[in-house]
Amino acid sequence: MKNDPIGAAVLDYLAGAENAEITVESNLTEDDVIPVYYLFRTEEHMPELELLALDACRGSVLDVGAGAGCHALALQQRGVEVTALDISEGAVESMHRQGVKQVLRQNLFDLRDAKYDTLLMLMNGIGIAGTLDGLAHFLEHAKTLLKPGGQILLESSDILYMYEEEDGSVLLDLNAGYYGEVKYNMTYKDQESGWFNWLFIDPSILEDHALSHGYTFELLLEGETGNYLARLVLA
Repeated sequence: MKNDPIGAAVLDYLAGAENAEITVESNLTEDDVIPVYYLFRTEEHMPELELLALDACRGSVLDVGAGAGCHALALQQRGVEVTALDISEGAVESMHRQGVKQVLRQNLFDLRDAKYDTLLMLMNGIGIAGTLDGLAHFLEHAKTLLKPGGQILLESSDILYMYEEEDGSVLLDLNAGYYGEVKYNMTYKDQESGWFNWLFIDPSILEDHALSHGYTFELLLEGETGNYLARLVLA
C-alpha cells in the first residue's frame, strides 16, 4: 500500500496520531494540508451545508468518496440505510473499525447492479468527474445507480475568485480549458496518490449539464467561499 495517503493517514489517526496531516499539492495554488482529525468530525462539528445535505438524504443512500466515514456514521446513527463507498483500502478499513455497517471498496464508475435513492457527494465529491467531459460521463453513469426519481446531493465550488487580480479583474488562459479543472497530488509519509484531475464547477454550468442529461437542478445552499450544495433529481 504505497499509493493510499488518505488511507494510511486515517489508520494512523485511529492508532493515536492525532496531529497527522495530509499534504496536498496542486497546479493552481501553494501546497496545503488536510488535518486528519477533520475527516473524523461528528455532527456537532459539521458545517451547515453538510448538515443540510444529511437532512435532505432520503431512502437508501450511497455515500460516494466516504473517506473516514463521518457522514456515513452520522446517517447510520439517524437510522438511515447508507452504504459507504471509497477506493482507499485504508479508508475502508477505518470505516469497518468504526462500525460503518455497509462499506464498498470500489471505484464509483465500476459500480453496477445497485440502485439507490440518494447519491451523497460532500467535500466537493463531484470532483471525481475530473473534467467537464468527465461530468457528462458521471451524470450518465449516475442514472444507472439511481432509482426512479432518485437524487444526487453534491457539494462543489466556483473557484473563479482564485484567478482574480488585485484590481478585481480576472485573468484566465482561454487555451487552458475550463478554469475549474484542477490537478492534485496528495502525500503522507511514504504514500503518494500521484497526480489526478479534480473538478470544481460553478452552479450555472452544472445546471446546464444537469438539464441536458435529464435531471432537474436545485441550489439548496450557497456558502461564503463560493461553495454550494445542489440537488439533481432524475426526471
